[in-house]
Amino acid sequence: MLKTETPSLAHATLDQYPTDQLVNTLVDDQFDAVHAVRAAGAQLAKAVDAAAARLIEGGRLVYVGAGTSGRLGLLDSVELYPTFSWPRERAVAMLAGGPSAVYQAIEGAEDNFEQGSTDIRAIGLKAVDVVLLLAASGNTPYALGALSASRAVGALSIGIANNAQAPLTAQADIGITLDTGAELISGSTRLKAGTAQKIALNTFSSAVMVRLHKVYGNLMVDLKPTNAKLLRRAVALTSLVSGATEKLAEETLKDCDLQVKTAIVALKNKVDAARARELLADAAGDLRLAIREP
Repeated sequence: MLKTETPSLAHATLDQYPTDQLVNTLVDDQFDAVHAVRAAGAQLAKAVDAAAARLIEGGRLVYVGAGTSGRLGLLDSVELYPTFSWPRERAVAMLAGGPSAVYQAIEGAEDNFEQGSTDIRAIGLKAVDVVLLLAASGNTPYALGALSASRAVGALSIGIANNAQAPLTAQADIGITLDTGAELISGSTRLKAGTAQKIALNTFSSAVMVRLHKVYGNLMVDLKPTNAKLLRRAVALTSLVSGATEKLAEETLKDCDLQVKTAIVALKNKVDAARARELLADAAGDLRLAIREP
């Protein structure tokens, strides 16, 4: 039996706990997720470097999964645009059962190997793309079908599972095992197995975007101000890095089509928006290089 499916020997009388003890026990069990991701740090780092190299060449991030794993992949893909201005068309999420599976479980969808293969081929996958395949068990047929098709075209495949020696991690170019063990509520991998996957995805995608110069220091300087909150944040970031007043920062941002890095280059180098864009392009998006900062 898979470790994620094995009944936990701890807290056998969970249903009899007082509510405060029940809540604390469920919370405390999540620490295992953090430890599992930390133990996989070397493989995560390997995946980040390999993925960044493909993405620099124009590749896409493609997330594949079923159930909780698929929904977590979808969440990560959607958040890359407002957080890092990552183009929506370069973050693709595939969920077993299709879009309706976001809102309700589609029984049996994850068991279809051929559908996984068909779905991945349908997006015109190329060798430059990066495919993240997620499955707590590590042997979900839908994910394995997508993996097979990914390898056939030479795309970089990254398998993420919560069981050691799983087919998904063994067959992928880079395998990441998040060994969270037995679930407190036996078999419910939306708990710490899902938490570990969320942490791993946050870590992976954020680190990749740092490598792609989407972050300056620890500041989110390539965000997309799609609402009032993010616009205020963009103004504050532009002001902070450039040293300009918030009024001047906001005016410059508007001249630069609300692109924070462009506005910072314009202010720091005392150039117009067009020249700022040229300097950023020459620096391959590296803000430090564009403002001539060591």
